[in-house]
Amino acid sequence: MGNTEAKIGFFEKYLSLWVALCIGVGILIGYIAEGSISVLSNMEVFKVNIPVAILVWLMIYPMMLQIDFSSIKNVGKRPKGLILTLVINWLIKPFTMAFFAWIFFSKLYAAFISPDQAGEYIAGAILLGAAPCTAMVFVWSYLTNGDPNYTLVQVSVNDLIILVAFVPLVGLLLGITNVQVPYDTLLASIVIFVVIPLLAGYITNKMLIKRKGAAWFKGSFLPKFKPVSIVALLLTLVLLFAFQGDTITKNPLIIFLVAVPLIIQTYFIFFVAWFVGRKIKLPHAICSPAAMIGASNFFELAVAVAIALFGLQSPAALVTVVGVLVEVPIMLSLVAVANKWKY
Repeated sequence: MGNTEAKIGFFEKYLSLWVALCIGVGILIGYIAEGSISVLSNMEVFKVNIPVAILVWLMIYPMMLQIDFSSIKNVGKRPKGLILTLVINWLIKPFTMAFFAWIFFSKLYAAFISPDQAGEYIAGAILLGAAPCTAMVFVWSYLTNGDPNYTLVQVSVNDLIILVAFVPLVGLLLGITNVQVPYDTLLASIVIFVVIPLLAGYITNKMLIKRKGAAWFKGSFLPKFKPVSIVALLLTLVLLFAFQGDTITKNPLIIFLVAVPLIIQTYFIFFVAWFVGRKIKLPHAICSPAAMIGASNFFELAVAVAIALFGLQSPAALVTVVGVLVEVPIMLSLVAVANKWKY
């Protein structure tokens, strides 16, 4: 992408420090504010939190500015990256998530968790594993200089498959058939996190290139958005941990126990997708987002379904919430890996 390629700036250089600080600040705010923070956490449309959605939108918009619709049709000529994404997300990831959850919650944690609770913890993990990422993958792809056109196609195809495959897959792995998917949450997420920023990015792209030229757009305008994305990302961390600050401080052990298999699963899927992508000779700009999509989850959908099936205070819902908490810091570490291993 030439001039838009990331250079190590002030924010990126000390990103680990900012992440740690934001997590700490978020937990502190949640602990001090307690019930007061619910005013923000309850600002939802179809189970999608509005303050978080705005911040995620600010992260996604810079990548959408780079979408070139004229080149999207060429993606079909390079199907390997798309095939890798689909195999990882639908034939591998849900089953490895179920396996790791079973090992930890049913076996390794047997002294801490009853069999009934273990079943619900496993269910929550399965809901996470069966829902590939829709929104944040644009951010991870942007931060690793992924191909924006290819990333859009990868996400769009996954969105279409979720509509038909999520219910049967969850039903198969959970052993239940009456899974009620909140399609309002699913469709609202796609509109908020894909359609609206895509349209905004497309209109901005066309208007500015027409007025100022492509060289100015790529060389001067686009680089200014890198700090915007990072700041929005850090503020998202503060909000997510603030919303759950009270829960974290009251249940630190169970949060830690739940986080372990989720973290292992995330790294495992990333490295499987990454090394397979290298093996089949995918370029970095396609391999990186393919691995990121597999590693991250559509947590809005998973949280909503867990609450609908098992209740707000259930172990299953807690797992999906912990999934939200661990995903951003872990995915940032994988962004660093992808950038370090750039080829």
